[in-house]
Amino acid sequence: MTEAITHLKVPMEEQRLCLGPDGSVAHVSHVLATIGGRWKLPILFRLFAQPAWRPSQLLRDIDGISQKMLTQHLRDLEADGLIARHDFGEQPPHVEYTLTDAGRDLMPALMAVRDFARRHQS
Repeated sequence: MTEAITHLKVPMEEQRLCLGPDGSVAHVSHVLATIGGRWKLPILFRLFAQPAWRPSQLLRDIDGISQKMLTQHLRDLEADGLIARHDFGEQPPHVEYTLTDAGRDLMPALMAVRDFARRHQS
């Protein structure tokens, strides 16, 4: 039996929408680059499970992460709009991180990827 090549069945106009510079491939690639990195997913899943984390809590909870990498990934995720940093302006410093609306919107997609991986383990 031959497999169907579905992208050849899509009219050229719709192929450009999918494969062009502003198409589906570009959008998915951007999201994957945004959440790429060894520690970004562990950070996001922790913030999904518990709404607010202090950096010291994340450092203790994520085995193997260094302070430098935690800080770098928190800054990256904040710059990408997936998490928010809340500075309470206290001494000693009190900072917490939470998911933004965009971060919460991403979680169902990540859960779907997790479910896919569970169903199709090789």
